[in-house]
Amino acid sequence: MPESSPESHVIDFRAAEQLLAARDPRGAVKLLDSVIASHPENTAARLLRARAFFASAQLRAAELEFSIVLEREPDNAFAHFALARTYERAAKPDQARRHFRLAAALDPQPEYLAAARFDEDAGGAGGAGG
Repeated sequence: MPESSPESHVIDFRAAEQLLAARDPRGAVKLLDSVIASHPENTAARLLRARAFFASAQLRAAELEFSIVLEREPDNAFAHFALARTYERAAKPDQARRHFRLAAALDPQPEYLAAARFDEDAGGAGGAGG
């Protein structure tokens, strides 16, 4: 096993980003495991590993990893949104709605606002659903 260094961890992180983009989330997880073992405080690596877990349908692992990110960065709108998607896939609609709404409140991007479905609370004015 080659000795790990900060440089090798940066290389592994970048390679993991590429693997995830190339639709190899399990390969990305393997690379990120060593980075996180050496740097458990690295929130960026944890967020990337959470995305890889989600992409490989490892929903419990994704939920745990996104939750760790949110403990450290409670105002991370993307992490709330991604955790909500994880809950949605795990058929936990109440938890999903809560995190969709937190994401939208923190960062009112159109995608986050649409997922939050605030219009449902307003008595359904409008009506174009998706």
